[in-house]
Amino acid sequence: MEFNADMKPHAQDALLGLLAPIWQLAIMVCLIVVTVVAGYKLLMRGPSRMLRGVVMAGSAVVGVIVIGMLFSMT
Repeated sequence: MEFNADMKPHAQDALLGLLAPIWQLAIMVCLIVVTVVAGYKLLMRGPSRMLRGVVMAGSAVVGVIVIGMLFSMT
């Protein structure tokens, strides 16, 4: 039995493959919580500020998508 043995590359990939869905689920839960809290706060501020908030959020989403597409092309 070796205690200081190196992990084989395929073993590392398998471990990360098992952990990836858990991290994706954790990120999804955090995003949902933040979105619900931000939406509630935005609703409490009134309709005049909601339009500005929705436009800013929409432009941020479009910006992230454009940047993601640009980086995926390279």
